Amino acid sequence: MLLPTPFPTPFTPGLSLAGGLLLGVSSGLLWLGIGRIAGISGIVGGVIQRVERGWRLAFIAGMVLAGILARLFGLAPAIHLDRSDPLLIGAGLLVGVGTALGGGCTSGHGICGLSRLSPRSIAATATFMALAVMVVFLTRSIGGL
Repeated sequence: MLLPTPFPTPFTPGLSLAGGLLLGVSSGLLWLGIGRIAGISGIVGGVIQRVERGWRLAFIAGMVLAGILARLFGLAPAIHLDRSDPLLIGAGLLVGVGTALGGGCTSGHGICGLSRLSPRSIAATATFMALAVMVVFLTRSIGGL
């Protein structure tokens, strides 16, 4: 009997490295170019609040376009979500509340904050990771919410 793999997606170190490099380069260019941190919650929040919308909309468009191009060239994995829409919407809302309470999101703290050795970002990222591990453990042991 084969045991299920703990990783539902294939191991792709080359693509993962390329993705990490793109994240690092894009966030570095944003910081060096206009002095802004590439935190997605802050970028989207600024669009909603109508603050400096030009660069924010361009950044979001670039993320969407990169996903579309990756899919067209067969570089993006197939996505299958086996959770209900209400659960996914609720999870998204909780993430939004968490980013507001935490003063940023995983991309702002985890990529940009850690690279600047920000103590606040180190604490936030440690919290994100610890809670993510706990949630995965609980949802898998309860039977998959």
